[in-house]
Amino acid sequence: MKQVLIQAGRAVVEEVPAPLVGSGNILVAVSHSCVSVGTESAGLHMSGMPLYRRALKQPENVKRVLDMMRDQGVKRTLDRVMGKLAGGSATGYSAAGVVVEVGDEVEGFSVGDRVACAGAGVANHAELIDVPVNLAVKVPDSVNMEMASTVTLGAIAMQGVRRAAPTLGETIVVLGLGILGQITAQLLKASGCRVLGSDLDATRVRAALDAGMDEGFDPGAEDFADRVMHLTDGFGADAVIVTAASSSDQLISDAMRATRKKGRVVLVGDVGLDLKRSDFYQKELDFFISTSYGPGRYDPVYEEGGRDYPMPYVRWTENRNMESYLSLIDSGSMDLSRLSIQRYPVDRAGDAYAELKADGDKPLLVFLSYPEHDSKAVSRRVVMSTTPAARSGVIRVGLVGAGGFAQGVHLPNMIKLKERYQLRAVMSRTGANAKSVAKQYEAAYCASAYDEILNDPDIDLVMITTRHDLHGGMVLQALQAGKHVFVEKPLAISPAEVDAIESFYTSHQGGGPVLMTGYNRRFAPAIVRAREVLEGSSTPLILNYRMNAGFIPREHWVHQAEGGGRNIGEACHIYDLFNYFSWGSEVEGVNARGIIPSGRQWGRNDNFVAMVHYRNGNICTLTYTAMGAKSHPKEKMDIYADGKVVSMDDYKQLDVSGGRYKGWHASAMQKGQFEELALLANCLLDGQEWPISLADQLSAARISFAVEHQITE
Repeated sequence: MKQVLIQAGRAVVEEVPAPLVGSGNILVAVSHSCVSVGTESAGLHMSGMPLYRRALKQPENVKRVLDMMRDQGVKRTLDRVMGKLAGGSATGYSAAGVVVEVGDEVEGFSVGDRVACAGAGVANHAELIDVPVNLAVKVPDSVNMEMASTVTLGAIAMQGVRRAAPTLGETIVVLGLGILGQITAQLLKASGCRVLGSDLDATRVRAALDAGMDEGFDPGAEDFADRVMHLTDGFGADAVIVTAASSSDQLISDAMRATRKKGRVVLVGDVGLDLKRSDFYQKELDFFISTSYGPGRYDPVYEEGGRDYPMPYVRWTENRNMESYLSLIDSGSMDLSRLSIQRYPVDRAGDAYAELKADGDKPLLVFLSYPEHDSKAVSRRVVMSTTPAARSGVIRVGLVGAGGFAQGVHLPNMIKLKERYQLRAVMSRTGANAKSVAKQYEAAYCASAYDEILNDPDIDLVMITTRHDLHGGMVLQALQAGKHVFVEKPLAISPAEVDAIESFYTSHQGGGPVLMTGYNRRFAPAIVRAREVLEGSSTPLILNYRMNAGFIPREHWVHQAEGGGRNIGEACHIYDLFNYFSWGSEVEGVNARGIIPSGRQWGRNDNFVAMVHYRNGNICTLTYTAMGAKSHPKEKMDIYADGKVVSMDDYKQLDVSGGRYKGWHASAMQKGQFEELALLANCLLDGQEWPISLADQLSAARISFAVEHQITE
């Protein structure tokens, strides 16, 4: 399918794999999408900036990069950043089309329904989009699909009006008459208000006046606040809604000076916010921020999980704002047809965006149209135009899940091991991401469907780096397809999935493909050295491990069903280390106790202590906490055995006390990700033993389940 991507300051139309419909989602064949002239022009401009200028405009991202450099080293961080920039990004967040497939657990939508869709990363400029139900609404019969595709813009404007809480007869000013301002002015007129509007562009002022706005003026030609005072008998406006975009602080100052005492100022646009106390203090103004489309926005439980807010308590969610906006178009109370509009077929999206960058008057609305949907033409596999020749004697890899970790760690490591690995395919739920990664790392094709990977006879190893809840099922499917498997931790998030994997190998009587879970820490240089020091100890050991894991907000996916929680999803790494230092001894018991949180910031698997004891006498404890300071090192391990103390600090340093053993140190963390792939290649190509035994992999998962049961019950 065709999709518009932003790359280095320009829009390009790429052929990418079509998405599959997700559970709780609908698959929509797009007929029209609306280009948000202001927002998308800004994104286009930003993407063309040199890296240093972007950094100046986005200092929060600079901090993230510096933190990553500290943890992962400079080269790995730069590889990840440059790969992200080279791949381009999906764009668009407002579209309309027809439902062609309905996912599991979806009610209220059927194939053939006309729908309008919202959401960045969802309602993209693409032929097919996979849309969560709370980001889609049905389109009334009399509303054409072109106008329906403005639904996101309408919901944004409507939320701004709701924050202003207008009443009949009030005078309200709209500052900025781009498309959001135009819609806002019409919404206010429909609410029975006297509407004043202001914009530097006289054509926009005229357009709003033609649509029913009462008064309009150019703030550059006369003092904005003085003009409003003149038009309101010296009192000022009851409310000012700021829909302009500017880095200047003057706009918000003008808005406050133009508002009456005890009036309201609502910010919808993106403006400078260096507030002057004198503008608002004596007037006792109310200042409101309007968040995008309304309640539910940025809440993954609402938007992705499909859980609605009850109407008696949250009357106007983003979904209900979308419905309300379309009903106003249906009734004739909202009419955008007379605004300046440009239309392009999706094949000419590059021209549309080039026009937005050019000097001169800009349209208020830009629509992209799409060819009629043909289900037979839908492909979930796209062959890359330039592909290196297939090589013999290497492991041909199908990557499943192409997120930041795979791009920042595993793919660069495979390049270092290019004599052992060749990337054949990249599969991602997001087709544009799959193609971007496939292009960067020279895969033969990209895909959005797992079956494409499983049915490819030229793939030897399936590398699974998806969200945690998919691991167990995908592992079993790949094994059943005869593929070797590397799966990022955890192996699975439920006992039933682990049992099914064990049953697979039992039925193969010890044979079958190789399975490796990404418990990379056991291959870290510091850990390998520690094991060498302790090899042949005459006493059992005591191992104390501390993980200062850091706080993760409760709404993060790691805490949701797809993540499995932090014990199952992350602490399993440490349970594998316990197994590694127990030399194959069986687990005899697991005891765990967690802090029962008094507030909502932590879950019950955020802060706990677990103890695992082994048949050989080893006692291993993990202190896992989200309550510590980020500035403190994340991980520390101390092992006591046979007159020695082995101490590891954050995978950068190993100290040994007792005996004549040397320690080890490095300038950056070395957690064993490169070594694990090197050893896996030795196993698959040279016939060496599995890097991690099946018993250890199953044991680490089952320890995590035992701990989870005790800390959450």
